[in-house]
Amino acid sequence: MLHVRGLEAWYGESHVLHGVNLEVAEGEVVTLLGRNGAGKSTTIKAIMGVLDSRKGSIRFQGTETIALPPDRIARLGIAWCPEERGIFASLTVKENLLLPPVIAPGGVALDRIYALFPNLKERLSSQGTKLSGGEQQMLAIARIMRTGAKLLLLDEPTEGLAPVIIQQIGRTIRALKEAGLTVLLVEQNFRFAQRLADRHYVMEDGRIVDMIPAAGLEANMDRLHAYLGV
Repeated sequence: MLHVRGLEAWYGESHVLHGVNLEVAEGEVVTLLGRNGAGKSTTIKAIMGVLDSRKGSIRFQGTETIALPPDRIARLGIAWCPEERGIFASLTVKENLLLPPVIAPGGVALDRIYALFPNLKERLSSQGTKLSGGEQQMLAIARIMRTGAKLLLLDEPTEGLAPVIIQQIGRTIRALKEAGLTVLLVEQNFRFAQRLADRHYVMEDGRIVDMIPAAGLEANMDRLHAYLGV
């Protein structure tokens, strides 16, 4: 579904990605792991086309996207849930939820979203400023689920959240996979990621330095701990 080859990217004059290669097959959950500053979130932003400059090849379902603007990339079926969440404080939960346009059939129905996130159903008329951090993260994920996007880019969805909310987000990602969606997940919390992902890419200094399949985790834990410093 997603094929990234030789991806280079810059913030202004700073060269931040150096020949990134990765791929995500349809229906997979794949993680990007690495220490802070390794280039994980930057890779997500490069895929969405929101960096100052990038080159290389990014193909989504056979379409080359490296020269496309972010709105065109989104309408191809890629949805991004940024680390900052991007909740509009002046809008209600329902208005935030319905704001992104539906780009394709097959999005998750509102009834299903409310079943996955009962807190949101109870707070539909609340403004974004009234939500807890966990509720904001639920809303940020929920609103891209209904768009019909086929590839979800989730950037640090568990950062700063209580364990009970992290468990709920884990259940949601499993439900998305069961529904046939594909997820590329940037995550610092390896214990969370290891229970969900089919494969793990490891980044260092703007490069992919390793790929470990879920089936090979146990045999490679020492190596992974060395990469992550845990």
